[in-house]
Amino acid sequence: MSSITWYGHAAFRLEHPDVSILIDPFFTDPAMEEAAVKDGVDLVLVTHDHGDHTGSAVKICKSTGASLGTIVGTAGKLQAQGIPAQQVIGGGFNVGGAIACKGATVTMTQAFHSSESASPCGYIVEMPDGLTVYHAGDTCVFGDMALWGKLFRIDVALLPTGGHYTMDGRQAAMACGLLKCAAAVPMHWGTFPVLAQSDEPFAKALAELAPKCRHLHMKPGETADFAL
Repeated sequence: MSSITWYGHAAFRLEHPDVSILIDPFFTDPAMEEAAVKDGVDLVLVTHDHGDHTGSAVKICKSTGASLGTIVGTAGKLQAQGIPAQQVIGGGFNVGGAIACKGATVTMTQAFHSSESASPCGYIVEMPDGLTVYHAGDTCVFGDMALWGKLFRIDVALLPTGGHYTMDGRQAAMACGLLKCAAAVPMHWGTFPVLAQSDEPFAKALAELAPKCRHLHMKPGETADFAL
């Protein structure tokens, strides 16, 4: 059985007895960071180099020995900030490429956003038990999401819904239709005043645009278990 924990913003932990993966470990609450790392971390994934996504990645990799997975360029930037080279998988990888970690496979996808060191990205993570999770990173909706939905059976999509810096709830609902995901967790909302302050607009749009997709409303620190 695998589980997904949301720590707020774009920070998630994907957990299976064989592997633990943190994505975009930015924490506004120190207690959330402590909870995220207390049982150890095998892999940290970073979607792009903005501070609200790199967050504590360097600190966590150094303190836990976790490997880093991210795009070439951003990998070098984080290595220069202190992550040992031997912990950076492949020196970084790129869109369409995949890495493996303790029975999990991570495929990098494109994202449409900004980043100083390299292109932004997302990830499709296949856990050892087969649970397939898409973390979109910061992005707008784009038509090629439909291709990822054909290539993978996506069980859960983690999608930004806050607007302003990323797609809003209506775009995210459209993304669910393209991805044909079974369920979706809205993220990247409520953190800053400029973002949408609830996921209700997403829930309403999802019922209209992708009614077969289940809306998983999560609160920071909450865990959802998935048995396949």
